[in-house]
Amino acid sequence: MTNLENPAPAPADDEGGLASLRGDCARMAPHWAVPERAPSPPASPSLLHGVSVPPASARLLDALSDYGD
Repeated sequence: MTNLENPAPAPADDEGGLASLRGDCARMAPHWAVPERAPSPPASPSLLHGVSVPPASARLLDALSDYGD
């Protein structure tokens, strides 16, 4: 589906740096919907049943650094 009301966005500036990124975010902010209510709190781990993670995904996540090195 094509949105004819809004013009096409400007192409991303890959070399613009932080100022360009902040400008892109400022232009996008009006398009983001605000949730009508706060999200529900996370479920207690004791309530989660039947969750399975494929071994390859578990190894991939285990290999990731928590905060980047």
